[in-house]
Order: sequence, then structure tokens, then C-alpha cells
Amino acid sequence: MALLKQWRDMAYSETANKGDLQRLWSAYFLKEKEIYAQLLKTPDKAVKGTVKELAEKFDVDIMTMTGFLDGINDSLKKANPIEEMEEDTKVSLDFDKELLYKNMVAAGADWLYGLEEWNDIFDEDKRKALYKEQKESTTIHKAPKVYPNDPCPCGSGKKYKKCCGKSA
Repeated sequence: MALLKQWRDMAYSETANKGDLQRLWSAYFLKEKEIYAQLLKTPDKAVKGTVKELAEKFDVDIMTMTGFLDGINDSLKKANPIEEMEEDTKVSLDFDKELLYKNMVAAGADWLYGLEEWNDIFDEDKRKALYKEQKESTTIHKAPKVYPNDPCPCGSGKKYKKCCGKSA
């Protein structure tokens, strides 16, 4: 069975004890934070290796590394083949810094986008701009409601109810 399926079956189990799942995620988030802190110290150095080698390098088990690779995949310059990944699959952690920051914001992972290491990568203004850009990209803007007695938005000069609203 591919590692990713094993990870997802374990981490998103519907039948697992809730306390066990909470402990799994708490431990995972701590390890994840440590890995990101190490990666962000040298953000321009692409870390590569097999899944097993990276797990050993970052002192985590294979399942934790699989979860990490699943999480960072959308922020990489070139995605890893995570769906069919095994222990000996070669992977890369060559991430796009801006995309990674925005994805951390999108995930609501303040413990990650708030890491001190970001201070050496982006100044405060840049971090604020990336944060704002990400938040605005997911904001839904509704068109203003047109009421029957409002001028028609088509520009005819008639009331909406006598123009385009007639057929609605």
C-alpha cells in the first residue's frame, strides 16, 4: 500500500479514538514546525532524498514524513509523486517561498507562518502583503442586489422592474 494512503487512513480515520487522533496531530504539528524551521534557515537550498532518508534527516518516522510531504506538496516548485510514494521514492523539498507562506496562511497555520525564520526571508511589509493577498483571494464578493425600483444595471435608464427585471 502506498505511504500516502496509509498516512491518510491513519490521520483521518473515522473509527479511531478521538483522543488518539488528537495526540497524533499534536505530535505531528510539533514535528512539522521543527522541519519547517530547519528548511527556512536555508530557503534557497533544495533538500532532496528518498522519503526514508528525509525522515532520518529530520528525525521523524516514515508516516510523519509522508504527512509532511503531503502538506508541502502544493508549495513545491515541482510536485512530488505523493500518490504512489514509497520509502525509496526520491523526493524534493524545493519550495516556492511566497507560495509556501500563502499556503500556510490559507491553512490557518499561524504556528508556521509565524515562525521567526520568515523574518530573514521576507520583511514585515512583504509578509503582511502576502497575508493580505492570500486572504483576499478567498474572499467572496457578492454583487450588490438590484431592487425593482433601482435603475436597471444594463444602462437603459429605465427602472429595473420595467426593463431587465421584467423577464426575471
